[in-house]
Amino acid sequence: MTKTLFLDDPYRKSASAKVTALTEEGGIVLDQTIFYARGGGQPGDSGTLDWDGGRIPIATAVKGEEGTIVLVPSEPSALPPVGATVDQRLDWERRFGHMRIHTALHLLSVVVPLPVTGGAIAADKGRLDFNMPDPPEDKAVLEGQLNALVTRDLPVSVDWITDDELDDNPGLVKTLSVQPPRGAGQVRLVRIGKEGRDQVDLQPCGGTHVARTGEVGKLTIAKIENKGKQNRRVTIELA
Repeated sequence: MTKTLFLDDPYRKSASAKVTALTEEGGIVLDQTIFYARGGGQPGDSGTLDWDGGRIPIATAVKGEEGTIVLVPSEPSALPPVGATVDQRLDWERRFGHMRIHTALHLLSVVVPLPVTGGAIAADKGRLDFNMPDPPEDKAVLEGQLNALVTRDLPVSVDWITDDELDDNPGLVKTLSVQPPRGAGQVRLVRIGKEGRDQVDLQPCGGTHVARTGEVGKLTIAKIENKGKQNRRVTIELA
């Protein structure tokens, strides 16, 4: 398995690691990584790997077999040998954009309390699809509610529950199209606001987030589209 440093510290921009394998497709597997692997609507991270005698740009990271994460080079190039020590460096601006947008989409699911049928994250915008027969009456009001949660500068934290505890609390899962991974014995939860009366959101999530909602910055609701009989797509952007 690849140790997921990005879950322990999403603000970490660099780290050393050892190459444990190379895939037939030219991917690189490390013993630990700061590169988030694509999943849950969030893109894989990009950046660079440096080692004694070489450097390679990384386009993305994907999930491999048996809990590994595979770093995918941007172009065919000489790869670091198995056993080599490498220095990982993130494209931090891009990753931080993903963190801001991911947290913003959790807030969007608070102000639009309807089942989520899909979503996508980019560095400057994101969208959620909702099971919403009728469009919101006033987009400006929705945008105001969203930014009000941002300006409250609420803490964002992580907790863990067991698979059985999740089964006992099915309302934690907001997404209809993607279910949280099970089988490992624990499910990761992302909480916005302090536990108790100040909590505004709690849901399963394996992505990276900012530490406080104030870091998201001002948001605009770019558009609300009809994507089916009962499906509306809400797109938000960083202002």
